[in-house]
Amino acid sequence: MVNFHNRKSRSRERPQSAQQQNLDKQILYLHKAMAEKIIANHGFIPQIQHTIETRYASGKMRHGAYLFWSTLLEYVHEPEIFINQVLDESPQITKYRRQTAFVGVLTEEERQAVLEQLIF
Repeated sequence: MVNFHNRKSRSRERPQSAQQQNLDKQILYLHKAMAEKIIANHGFIPQIQHTIETRYASGKMRHGAYLFWSTLLEYVHEPEIFINQVLDESPQITKYRRQTAFVGVLTEEERQAVLEQLIF
């Protein structure tokens, strides 16, 4: 898969607060659950593609994020690659996950169940 790591100088990155680190951890776990659900049910793909296209067309998604999410969907039939890319912990992919294209994949109950696992 194409490497989407940010090429900017790492020296300009600010250290994350504990709150931001916790939020990114929650988002990571939610994406793991969403990726597994998407792999199990490819019926979510048209919905995700629509989200990507709509956000990009309206200017709410930058070109790099558009390329990441669009290319990522091409790997849904290769679960290991798909999951590895979704869960990549590089700063750029972490940033993309904060504005996920996977909206509506998890129900509120599923989302709460994932977040509750983080507490215990």
